Amino acid sequence: MTLFTHPLTLVTLSPLLGVLVIAFLGEQHKKAIRWTALLSSLLTFALSLWVLAQFDRSVAGLQMEVNQPWLAFGQTAVAFHLGIDGLSLLMLLLTTLLTPIALLSTWSAVEERVKGFMVFFLLLEVAMVGVFLAQDLVLFFIFWEFTLVPMYFLIGIWGGERRIYAAVKFFLFTMAGSMLMLLAILYLGLQTGTFSVPDLVAGRGAFAAAQTWLFLAFAVAFAIKVPMWPLHTWLPDAHVEAPTAGSVILAGVLLKMGAYGFLRFNLPLFPQAAVQFAPWMAGLAVIGILYGAAVSYVQKDVKKLVAYSSVSHLGFVMLGIFALNPQGVAGGILQMVNHGLSTGALFLIVGMLYERRHTRDLAAFGGLWKVLPVMGTLALVVTLSSMGLPGLNGFVGEFTILLGAFGSQVLGSAWFAGLATLGVILAAVYLLHMFERVFLGPVTQTENQRLAEITPREIVTLAPLLILILWIGIYPKPFLALLDPTVTQIVALVQSTAVALH
Repeated sequence: MTLFTHPLTLVTLSPLLGVLVIAFLGEQHKKAIRWTALLSSLLTFALSLWVLAQFDRSVAGLQMEVNQPWLAFGQTAVAFHLGIDGLSLLMLLLTTLLTPIALLSTWSAVEERVKGFMVFFLLLEVAMVGVFLAQDLVLFFIFWEFTLVPMYFLIGIWGGERRIYAAVKFFLFTMAGSMLMLLAILYLGLQTGTFSVPDLVAGRGAFAAAQTWLFLAFAVAFAIKVPMWPLHTWLPDAHVEAPTAGSVILAGVLLKMGAYGFLRFNLPLFPQAAVQFAPWMAGLAVIGILYGAAVSYVQKDVKKLVAYSSVSHLGFVMLGIFALNPQGVAGGILQMVNHGLSTGALFLIVGMLYERRHTRDLAAFGGLWKVLPVMGTLALVVTLSSMGLPGLNGFVGEFTILLGAFGSQVLGSAWFAGLATLGVILAAVYLLHMFERVFLGPVTQTENQRLAEITPREIVTLAPLLILILWIGIYPKPFLALLDPTVTQIVALVQSTAVALH
């Protein structure tokens, strides 16, 4: 099997095929451009299912590796090194599923510069997939940084009134954190002679003395991307100004890159520092949970409300990760997927309402269930999912995270989980408040009486997310079983370090 016929290479680079075809289409051929982009993203999703079919669920380490020498700097080499485990596979499937869904949502929302929009979106997919599959630190950093470019233009060109401000703020925040990570990557390469992640994990004793500083350098970059409080301030602006498809991908995938970074690099490479900083990270996560929930409740812009809810929900993810036990880590990873599904669906519904009403002001809505009963029903399911109702996906993730946090020996206190539980209650408050303001009560404004019901295309856009919301809520075992070997491997490494420290 050659480099360019390897499944992981194909799934990473396949969106470029759509970019190539679109490059030869004229700007006036909007329909052809849209279909080309959609079909290209569906091909990538099909390839990710092919990868899933070949994946051995009983193996903990990397599988299906492709490792091709690329660049050399003296004794230090950079390789085109891709590999996959249970964590990478779930993130790959989430990315390749949300991309065609997001593209389908642009059918009537993006009318200007369609060619450029689709090219940037497909390039963004290449970068996101590369982040989750790269097993060389330099290659990872290239993909990581490359995600900034398409997203910057998607916000800056097709965003709202304050799009330039939001795009620049997004770019500068992420770039600032990335520079610290780059310095840490260069140090690791010069110290060990390799940028290979598996080799660095195996030889982590070579940089044990610098673990604390290296952990912090990576952690700042990843915390900004999550985003953790107090490094979250770029997120509401980016979400509010981004087009709907951009918000879906930003919430569904780009934020997960930060949490993925902690799991892929901070825990395996710097386990001693991870154990020492775990209570501090969990503390910031709990603050984010409560702060995000409180700020969400007072928002008057429905899109900004959903944006701040991401700060709260990703706080649960980080709490689970730094519980540093199997329940917490598995729950954190599953909640990464759950948030992508639920919040992605919320942003799609907000986009549909904006297309009809041309406002996101909560005061402009009311009584829409009487006018849009089908959309109201779907929105209710998604809202209940996001607030963690038993029987839907959000409950499974949050319950597992809280179970892990309560029993975490590393955190050493049940207060983290106890305070985080308040976030579950607050989520019900602000989400039901939003739903009541939009869909219940009397139809107070004439414009709302003439709104069109949800279309078949919009139902098709939401359907895969709703199916997975119900599936994970009712039967999460296949998803947790996929993660189990990888989670066991990560936790065993960190817990052995915790025992040694005590």
